[in-house]
Amino acid sequence: MQIDFHATSAALRPALARFWEVSGAKLDAIRREYDESQGSPVFTVAGKYTTRGWTEWTQGFQYGGELLQFDATGEERFLAAGRERTFARMSPHLTHFGVHDHGFNNISTYGNLRRLMNEGRIPENPWERQFHELALKVSGAVQARRWTALPGGGGYIHSFNGPHSLFADTIRSLRSLALAHRLGQTYLGENDVATPLLSRLLAHARTTAEHIVFHGQGRDAYDVRGRTAHEAIFNLTDGSFRCPSSQQGFSPFTTWTRGLAWIMLGYTEQLEFAAALPDAELAPYGGRGEIEGFLLDNALATADFYLENTPADGIPYWDTGAPGLHRLGDYLNRPAEPENDWEPVDSSAAAIAAQALLRLGNYLQEKGDHYWQAGLTVMGTLLDEPYLSLDPNHQGLILHSVYHRPRGWDHIPPGRRIPCGESSMWGDYHAREAALYLTRLNEGRPYLTFFA
Repeated sequence: MQIDFHATSAALRPALARFWEVSGAKLDAIRREYDESQGSPVFTVAGKYTTRGWTEWTQGFQYGGELLQFDATGEERFLAAGRERTFARMSPHLTHFGVHDHGFNNISTYGNLRRLMNEGRIPENPWERQFHELALKVSGAVQARRWTALPGGGGYIHSFNGPHSLFADTIRSLRSLALAHRLGQTYLGENDVATPLLSRLLAHARTTAEHIVFHGQGRDAYDVRGRTAHEAIFNLTDGSFRCPSSQQGFSPFTTWTRGLAWIMLGYTEQLEFAAALPDAELAPYGGRGEIEGFLLDNALATADFYLENTPADGIPYWDTGAPGLHRLGDYLNRPAEPENDWEPVDSSAAAIAAQALLRLGNYLQEKGDHYWQAGLTVMGTLLDEPYLSLDPNHQGLILHSVYHRPRGWDHIPPGRRIPCGESSMWGDYHAREAALYLTRLNEGRPYLTFFA
């Protein structure tokens, strides 16, 4: 990736203003045109949002996106729509025991509403505050219940594939445990055994660091520092790690870039969360130095891998080992080509990674300047064509997102050989979240965190 060291957040003001104007029109179109009886909108086909019944992990992004729009622009209709539909439709997600996605659905809705109240953006209402906080407590405990214990006291929140399966994605669902912990919740199991949510958060983060993130220490023949696997498989008979795997990447030994981006953002946000906790809360789990050390090590390794394996403009292809990349020649030293004939890019990975790079740069301050500048570089690309969707008839906001390349779920337009030109609910949401991060910075508003 070629980092623009002259980029500034202030220089992006006009692009951000246009982004929020376009974003509002897209949200209005989805609310007006999408038939919610089909299920949650997931990705677009020929410019119209459709569903895909794998798991219902995107509904929170739909309503949460409206709350982010209100936060950025103050337009009351988006607050009303996001708030009312959170109240009416999100409760099943609070007690959804079958998924690892609580940090996606519930922090994006109940969490954003609580944060807006904390910031005085919406009126203080004791009943509504208790409603949101109870929802977040329930969500955190339900997510923590989805637990596979490993020998020695470790473990992980297992994926919807079953108790043997650890996903890279789940690092961002630790937000649900973090916020519930912040609100004083614990997990009560059999015989009323109480487990602190912070202990499960840190155990999951450590297991992910050991088995999902590679550190260049000779683990196997493909052990390159910062590379990630999508999935880790365990033998539940004795708890031993068996092998890396992949659901949405090309192989267990290549790096699916959206999974890489989830890891980047998850560890960086947990760094910010740990920094906000008192030393006494961290002491039972290794202490501040050890905890922040391993979180930072994983954030740095994955961010460095992203920078080294992403095209010049900051938009990655869907997998760094995708089999057709060699046909593109020296593809890393030029901007990504979303309409090539061989392998799709994934703008949603870029939207997630951009925020990770910005947060990591901010966390490191002067030592993290190149991460901060890299985040601005990625955002500068996403906020313009061919990624920003300016077609009023297209419901998507950020174009050239990919969902599940191995299963062939993504739309391939007529005359094309690969998926391109479509959007995803998570890509649009995370682009809004990253844009809100910069918008608030430019306006001198409080630093954006999920746990404020």
